Amino acid sequence: MNFNDTYRHKGLRKKLVATIQEKGIKDKKVLSAIGALPRHFFLEKAFEEWAYQDKAFPIGNEQTISQPFTVAYQTELLQIKKRDKVLEVGTGSGYQAAILALLGARVYTIERQEALYHKTNGLLDKIEVGNIRTFFRDGYKGLPEYAPFDKMIVTAGATDIPKALLKQLKIGGILVIPVGDDASKKMTRITRVDEKKFQKEEFDNFRFVPFLKGVNRK
Repeated sequence: MNFNDTYRHKGLRKKLVATIQEKGIKDKKVLSAIGALPRHFFLEKAFEEWAYQDKAFPIGNEQTISQPFTVAYQTELLQIKKRDKVLEVGTGSGYQAAILALLGARVYTIERQEALYHKTNGLLDKIEVGNIRTFFRDGYKGLPEYAPFDKMIVTAGATDIPKALLKQLKIGGILVIPVGDDASKKMTRITRVDEKKFQKEEFDNFRFVPFLKGVNRK
């Protein structure tokens, strides 16, 4: 793992920010966070040369680090405000959690793959982003003991929206989750209007690893 952030890395990040801006990301704070966070910290040495391409890459345990455009897209839909309490389901590499933390959110993130949980937890400690708490849990169940949350983000493709997550969303809160029956999922934003009512908005299609129940102790 290379923790040097060189002028070259910074220059490549500028190009990446320009790329995702051209693709339609408008939120200046989101673009600034993508520009500030060294993505190569979250990838194996073998992938470092490609860290600033707008592509997803494998991170082990049949998981991927999401394409930067996808990270920016979901983050923009969340409308993060400073001190927002955010639940992330699917820690993965930790890159999305770190972007949320840079935007001032208090991040609670769940990973179901035990090996990946330990690896990413160690990485987040080393890079000292701050304001991120990691949990080895079943993401379908959320974190009821820390609810309610201002915002929620699911970084895996779901076939349905878990009721447990909806219950843990604050009134006025936002959940962003890719949902659908096909390999390509419709990015969906759910806003909790009151105790029983939820507003649903659908956006573009994306591909994600599947959202699975339970945990994997390997």
